Amino acid sequence: MISSIQSFEDARTLAVAIVDTIPEPFVVLDDKLAVIMASHSFYRTFAVNPADTLNRPLYELGNGQWDIPALRNLLEKVVGKKKPMENFEVEHDFPNVGPKIMVLSARSVLFDGKTNSTILLGFVDVTAHRLAERQKDELLAQTEELLRQKNVLLQELQHRVANSLQIIASILMLKARAVSSEETRHHLEEARQRVMSVAAVQQHLNSSAVVDKVEMGSYLSKLCSSLAASMIGERQTIAVRVRADHAEVDSGVAVNVGLIVTELLINAIKHAFPTPRADAQVLITYEVDAADWQLTVSDNGVGKSEPTMGPGLGTTIVKAVVEQLGARLETSAGPEGTKVAIVRFAVT
Repeated sequence: MISSIQSFEDARTLAVAIVDTIPEPFVVLDDKLAVIMASHSFYRTFAVNPADTLNRPLYELGNGQWDIPALRNLLEKVVGKKKPMENFEVEHDFPNVGPKIMVLSARSVLFDGKTNSTILLGFVDVTAHRLAERQKDELLAQTEELLRQKNVLLQELQHRVANSLQIIASILMLKARAVSSEETRHHLEEARQRVMSVAAVQQHLNSSAVVDKVEMGSYLSKLCSSLAASMIGERQTIAVRVRADHAEVDSGVAVNVGLIVTELLINAIKHAFPTPRADAQVLITYEVDAADWQLTVSDNGVGKSEPTMGPGLGTTIVKAVVEQLGARLETSAGPEGTKVAIVRFAVT
């Protein structure tokens, strides 16, 4: 009980006991910033003794580690203006201890009948915490640099792949013009178109390869426009249109959808209009309903006698990619043209 403290000596004994029970370093300063009391944890933490500490100004302790103008200024404000000091951080290589980072907080106490205040100054060792933060920052910086290098290498690889595909396509075109066999020319042209289709998918994903998501409307519009420009000749008028809901999908899904669209569009341009038509059209739609989506490629061409797709390479590619997407392939054909739909329902 406070009432049981009968003398100044009792009060001092109690104060010393309280200070010594504080686990963090702690000192009591007079209004001249000299140490009048220090905790055992202070002596232990900074490897000092009472003889070198008591009655000495704080800024003269050790090798002058506390002789910091900003710290002295703040402590003087604590004395004169009764303004607490909070979270002043000091980093120093302490004698006999080594590097430490300490956070200091102080406040004044004015006793009855006294005109001079006493300063209570506490220290918190945050060395381990700050080192962990720095290591985390360094690791993050290293990770960001590795990602930057990866993206640079990826862009360089994409550039080389695009150039290689263009070179291969050009060689196939030159060979097709040089051969006399119509059948060989046809096969070379088929091969060139296949290379160009792969190049088109790769080209339009280049800008999105370093991110996780691809906006489908813009992607499909650019892809189909490029394919139409490379495949539709001057003697042929076929309008290629895209209608797509706004949706962002994983880049892997975008690649697969792009391959499907490429194969189906090539097939429509090549087979749906054996004779030129002024109203020839291929429509690509991409509709989204929550996690479900449907891709449709339809034309108003001659249609097929059988609604099923043939056994060609393009069909094999489409069926394999549809299976990989976990989707369903639906085809229909008639006098008004051919329609191929890829339907994907999310698993619930």
